[in-house]
Amino acid sequence: MTASRSGAIARARSYFRDGTYLDRLRALVAVPTQSFPPNHKPDLERYCRAVLGPMVAGLGFATEVLDNPQPAHGPVLLATRIEDATKPTVLLYGHGDVVRAMPERWRAGLDPWTLTVEGDRIYGRGVVDNKGQHLLAIDALRAVLAERGELGFNVKLMVETGEEAGSPGLRRFIERHRDRCAADVFIALDGPRQSLSVPDVTLGTRAGLAFDLLVDLRQGSHHSGHWGGLLIDPAVVLSYAIASIFSREGRILVPEWLPRDIPPSVREASRNVVVDDLPGAPVPDPGWGEPGLSRTERIYMWTSAIVLASISGQPEAPVNAVSPTARARIQVRHTVDVDGEDIIPGLRRHLDAHGFHNVTIVPVQERDAFPASRTDPDNPWVRLVVRSLAETVGRAPNVIPNIGASGPSEYFKEILGTPVIWIPHSYGGCGQHGPDEHGLGSLFEEGLGLMAGIWWDIGETGRPA
Repeated sequence: MTASRSGAIARARSYFRDGTYLDRLRALVAVPTQSFPPNHKPDLERYCRAVLGPMVAGLGFATEVLDNPQPAHGPVLLATRIEDATKPTVLLYGHGDVVRAMPERWRAGLDPWTLTVEGDRIYGRGVVDNKGQHLLAIDALRAVLAERGELGFNVKLMVETGEEAGSPGLRRFIERHRDRCAADVFIALDGPRQSLSVPDVTLGTRAGLAFDLLVDLRQGSHHSGHWGGLLIDPAVVLSYAIASIFSREGRILVPEWLPRDIPPSVREASRNVVVDDLPGAPVPDPGWGEPGLSRTERIYMWTSAIVLASISGQPEAPVNAVSPTARARIQVRHTVDVDGEDIIPGLRRHLDAHGFHNVTIVPVQERDAFPASRTDPDNPWVRLVVRSLAETVGRAPNVIPNIGASGPSEYFKEILGTPVIWIPHSYGGCGQHGPDEHGLGSLFEEGLGLMAGIWWDIGETGRPA
């Protein structure tokens, strides 16, 4: 029988239907790879050396487990299959660590480390974030190899074990092993799709930056009956400072926080994203945020900022006194079209211009400190992946310039010079990072076929012009 694209896709989908994909996923989920060193480092090592490593070694990959440049954190599995040095190389990324399991919060009958199938739902910690997703890519490679006898391109599989802790050491790891990681394109599977019926291609992330606004006026609290109306109330000052940053309708009023020049391809892609309103998910509030922009434009090409928390006095046990201080934490998420280095200096100028010299800005180092990143939607590799997905499902996928959240995309793009492409296979109601995390079997089966189509097309096409 002649090898074919449709044959590879059918073979990949059969792995879900006959249970072999779920058997492999069950073995991955059973390893409690929580991303909180040092207690879980042996589990992270075991995931790489004894569980996932042998799975990919059976596909002709040379595997090695390399130390994290930050010794307290888990290692990195790097598996390589080089068929022909003249052919293109794909760097396939995933992460084997998961967030805290929180077994006490899962509903009766479910265990985070035991794969449980209930109809279309497949439960277990890491099923969608990210074990089930990088296994999709691996089993799709398996299908193409079985169908064609070769991939037609080279693969370097990198699975880190610290993404849920902010990928500590990842930048230094890529710099240290630049030659080992060198590739023509970076492809990863992670996150939820925006629609159950339309696949996504995501090309980057927004940066996340947090800081505190602090109004610190005096030592100690003072009786409100004797001093109220005489002493400046820091909560009032802070409230007006925040009101100078946001309009009443949630529009950002600090010019340096907003993109000034958005490429036409990014505007078009953001405008055309298809989003499903899923049961249980919130509905955007009409009239909130930047006027004149659609829901998808506000997330994928614009800046968002929120007040994460604020405090003055003792909310848990209020006393009749004028508080000496007030504090609020602000988080800003921005695209590559905003100068991240000018977020805080721009705010300082803005507050001073509005007379808030007594409001101090205190930078906060959060785990969510990845730089903004974006691959051009017109990049030839992007076009190849988009064409492949469209051929497989019969309709154009969503092309999302950057997701609203943050991630390590820019590390690979900057250090290795590769275009970065994410292809998610989860959905918004999956319980990611919470109790009862689950994936949909229908999306997994479809995802196996989608990825087999992409691998087949890369092998057929080679480097896109």
